[in-house]
Amino acid sequence: MELKRIILEACVLVAFAALFGLTLNHQLVMDAFSGQLVPQRDDGDTHIESLLPVPALLDEVQQALAGDGLVVDARSPELFADGHIKGAVSLPLVEIDTALPDFLERTPRDRTIVAYCSGFGCPDSFDLGVLLIEEGYTDVRVFEGGYPEWRDAGLPVEEGGL
Repeated sequence: MELKRIILEACVLVAFAALFGLTLNHQLVMDAFSGQLVPQRDDGDTHIESLLPVPALLDEVQQALAGDGLVVDARSPELFADGHIKGAVSLPLVEIDTALPDFLERTPRDRTIVAYCSGFGCPDSFDLGVLLIEEGYTDVRVFEGGYPEWRDAGLPVEEGGL
């Protein structure tokens, strides 16, 4: 019998709290049900999305290499020298202050850029992608599988070079 009384009191308390909340926030509730609180997106509201690189799949990296795209390795120069995607260029995030000016000078802002690093869990390619977008590049992608996925798929790799 005691349990029924506790449940009944809890239900009454919840009902009272809901009624009290609806009474105090009547206008907010009415606005929500009328659709006035639904955010309306205008065509110019793409600022956040435009600052984030787009994820790229393995076949998109291959397409970039076969076409006019540029594949960029964000890993350290040592890791790049140990092995990298064939045709990729090195733009190490750890040396971005010295490497970026030359990259900006020789790479058109409308060129497709695909950045990669050491695979899932490595933030360097994403961080580099954001940086390149901030520098005015309009088509920046991130290959999250990185060098390990490329290598494990048996696709062309090479060693050395910078």
